[in-house]
Amino acid sequence: MNTLKTVFLMTMMMVLFILVGGLIGGRSGMTIAFIFALAMNFGSYWFSDKIVLKMYRAKEVTEETAPKFYNLVQQLVQNANLPMPKVYVIDDPTPNAFATGRNPEHAAVAATTGILQGLNNEELAGVISHELAHVKHRDILTGTIAATLVGTITFIAQMAGWAMMFTGRAGNSRDDDNGLAGLFLIILAPIAATLLQLAISRSREFAADEGGAKISGKPLALASALRKISGANEMKPVNNVGPATAHMFIVNPLRGGGVMKLFSTHPPVEERIKRLQEIAQAG
Repeated sequence: MNTLKTVFLMTMMMVLFILVGGLIGGRSGMTIAFIFALAMNFGSYWFSDKIVLKMYRAKEVTEETAPKFYNLVQQLVQNANLPMPKVYVIDDPTPNAFATGRNPEHAAVAATTGILQGLNNEELAGVISHELAHVKHRDILTGTIAATLVGTITFIAQMAGWAMMFTGRAGNSRDDDNGLAGLFLIILAPIAATLLQLAISRSREFAADEGGAKISGKPLALASALRKISGANEMKPVNNVGPATAHMFIVNPLRGGGVMKLFSTHPPVEERIKRLQEIAQAG
């Protein structure tokens, strides 16, 4: 299923680029956009994880530089029957974490300094187990490419706006059609990006919670961690975080209440905690 999602996302990226290329430059624009889309898809598959890690200034750690954290990951990896991922730390006081990579053999787990200092060992094990469940379910490539695609959609909307400003000419039906198409992209692109993240993120977070509870064996510790992380992120979001990558974190790192919660890339923390409590009761 995740393989199909990945193919769908990469195809969508190509179609979007070709569409905008055609609007701006006609047939030659479509050709250039097709070549650019191929390059974007290649880069997304091979390098998007590195781009995300660099975006958050994550630093790789080893058993020598961060023995407690590294050994915890190593122990949980054995429980999950997974290859050892690369381990990263993000210098940020707000607790949060995410996993990335193109497959379990090329995975990475990243955690903020805030989560390493603010959670006890069992809670931290629950969080890392959640991220390893994403790796095990092969969610990580889908999520990372989705981040690239959402950024691409935003870029396309901006490009369409500039095209309308500098290339539109009144009185020409073709230009009028292009202007309407550009306006359509500008208005609907952010909505499409949000809906895309909703479709990919919400169901997989429940599955990763359940998988993480199995790996760590302590669903209530994960529930406690989710409560702490959510409260901290409501007070202060993770530094440098943007909507394009928000869905990758274990808890939404962007603040938002009221109607915005309906469009959150994550299911409500209260519902996640309730499900983890039910898992604990079921033994």
